[in-house]
Amino acid sequence: DMPTYYNHQRENLKLPHPTPKAFKYKYSWLSENLTSKIEFGGDILRNRLKAILEMGKVALGAWMTTGSVKVAWTLANAGIDWILFDLEHGPCSIETIDKTIHYLRGCPAVPLIRVVWNDVNAIKRALDTGAWGVVIPWVSTKKEAERAVKFCKYPPEGIRGAAPARPAEVWGITPNEYLLTANKEVMVIIQIEREEAVENIEEILSVKGIDATFIGPTDLSNSMGYVGDPFHPKVVEAMDKILEVSREKGVTPGIAYGLNDSHIKKLIEKGFQFIGIGSELSLLKRGCENALQSIKEEGV
Repeated sequence: DMPTYYNHQRENLKLPHPTPKAFKYKYSWLSENLTSKIEFGGDILRNRLKAILEMGKVALGAWMTTGSVKVAWTLANAGIDWILFDLEHGPCSIETIDKTIHYLRGCPAVPLIRVVWNDVNAIKRALDTGAWGVVIPWVSTKKEAERAVKFCKYPPEGIRGAAPARPAEVWGITPNEYLLTANKEVMVIIQIEREEAVENIEEILSVKGIDATFIGPTDLSNSMGYVGDPFHPKVVEAMDKILEVSREKGVTPGIAYGLNDSHIKKLIEKGFQFIGIGSELSLLKRGCENALQSIKEEGV
């Protein structure tokens, strides 16, 4: 079957559903439509999220902040394109997330991890869970961007240490196949959340190997002096600059969240492609509130 992945107010993009055994596809249309392919005897291994974004489509996802495997599984099968486990501010350990990502094998949503810091060990351990990419916080200079890319790549492109057995199991391939494909398939996503980063955005995005920018509205607005006002007009100007340069450099523009559904639609219209729609907790709360409101409106 070819399940349809939700694309907000855009035409649906159909991609093959992976099986727990292997993420290898033989569909001829993939060869015709997807770029940057890795081939093993005619089979294609592909990061579905990266494919969606490279085709210019919108990928909507959700944050995962708690340690519930069942909640993560439910969220990953709810129609979103990606699920982001938060190790920077969330309470979970890498051990908890490792078990959860193994449990999510075969789910439509692509698992990502926001690491605690731009650190070689933090990034290495995150990728060894089998996550298809990492979000790296507080990247504000070209040097920091270079380090982020280097920490995510195996030699000769980087310095990531090799322990491919665990991530290969999640991807459904052999350890050697993982070593040969990870550099092209793993997504390097940098968070732009400081005024300094906005000033340096052209230099930052000149670094080869960055797949997406991910604006952090709260930290960015705080650093600019607009505490508690993440979408102040001056902050929005800075966001627009990040968006413009990202598109010029061929990097996917992303943002951590919008104020509400209507605002997210406006962000999509602006050109943002990689967007968070909420966390598992906020979505649970909203679902409950909407259900109660609907029931009460019927006169109960």
